[in-house]
Amino acid sequence: MIVVGLCALAALMLVLGFEMFLVMGVPSVVAKYAFNPFMPDIVIIQKIVGGLGASTLLAIPFFIFAADLMTRGEIARRLTTLVKATMGHYAGGVGHTAVVSCMAFGSVCGSAPATVAALGRLLYPELLRAGYRERFSLGLIAASAECALLIPPSITLIIYGWLTGTSIAALFAGGLAVGIVLGLGFMLQVQLETWRSGAKPGPKPAPGERWQAFVAGLWALGMPVIILGGIYGGIFTATEAAAVAVGYAIFVETVIFRAYGFAELMIIAERSAVTIGVVFILLGMGSLVSYFITLARVPDLLLVFLQDNQVNWVMFLLAVNVVLFVAGMFVDPNSILLVMVPALYPVSVALGIDPVHFGLVICLNICIGMVTPPFGLDLFVASSTLGRPVEQIIAGIWPFVLTNILVLMIISYVPAISTALPRLLL
Repeated sequence: MIVVGLCALAALMLVLGFEMFLVMGVPSVVAKYAFNPFMPDIVIIQKIVGGLGASTLLAIPFFIFAADLMTRGEIARRLTTLVKATMGHYAGGVGHTAVVSCMAFGSVCGSAPATVAALGRLLYPELLRAGYRERFSLGLIAASAECALLIPPSITLIIYGWLTGTSIAALFAGGLAVGIVLGLGFMLQVQLETWRSGAKPGPKPAPGERWQAFVAGLWALGMPVIILGGIYGGIFTATEAAAVAVGYAIFVETVIFRAYGFAELMIIAERSAVTIGVVFILLGMGSLVSYFITLARVPDLLLVFLQDNQVNWVMFLLAVNVVLFVAGMFVDPNSILLVMVPALYPVSVALGIDPVHFGLVICLNICIGMVTPPFGLDLFVASSTLGRPVEQIIAGIWPFVLTNILVLMIISYVPAISTALPRLLL
């Protein structure tokens, strides 16, 4: 009964417009007095600060900083140019270029909003010139950026790994497979739209142009090679890979491409620090929430309920997908992870679901939440980047949401897609 009351308090605060860290923090403090009033108050501070002591979390600020460096530099443009020169002249090539460019940039930044901001202005005019409908073009850019949350390095998967103790390297390998499946789903949608709208392919590259694009994009391609090759080659951990990514991005953007100087580098660092601060406040509160969820024995109560009602893993995943789909419409992705995973993960393990598989199901739900109205973050980033009303982007996103749901069902009930590559590599 106490747990229900605390959930109602959190829901009320959310409806009233409280900041998310308060929505998580206030019910947790109330829970302390409800479950153990004699517990010292200092425990709350210990759980908030102590929860951030995991070395795994160091990867998050590094990858956020690296994403900002590349977003404001040349790497995004050169990756897009290379993809366009490779496949842009085929049927549906301009649309496929948008999807693959988002996947490629996602493999160096790990952030969906950063992918929209970096590539939106480059891809949107190209799609319109090729003859794609405006609504479709807007939806394609916002949706394709989701792949950045799945294809490593993914900040979402790092947080899940921290919460559950799952291998980051295994999650990255599974995320690569699932990200490719989602990208292929979007490319199939592009092909259908190409036939429907009669969109034209891009111009065929002139002799030598493809090679020039490859040479120009060689330094940009080095980033995913270093990150993924280093992790799976056993050279460094995911956290060390994030630090290497920052050093590489600074070197390439300032020395090789000369995209900006020291003064602008400091401005980028300042902006990244603000974003990192917001993320880590949420992570600290999430650590507190996780502690009281365990103290209240919520996973045990859930498991008993499922066993009493003879719920198997198939029905459990269906329920998880429905709950997360609804939550993604109203709550930001990091908060969903921090609140839901501590309660659901132990139940999934008890039902025999592979931790990597469950992590990818959760992450794909987070992807959908990034583009579902009314509060999908990518919708607002796309609106700001492309200068179009949010309503227009929402109108174009629904076909891609349906594709997301179809892929989610496939990933949920074909575990091998998520687990085969991690088992092969690790």
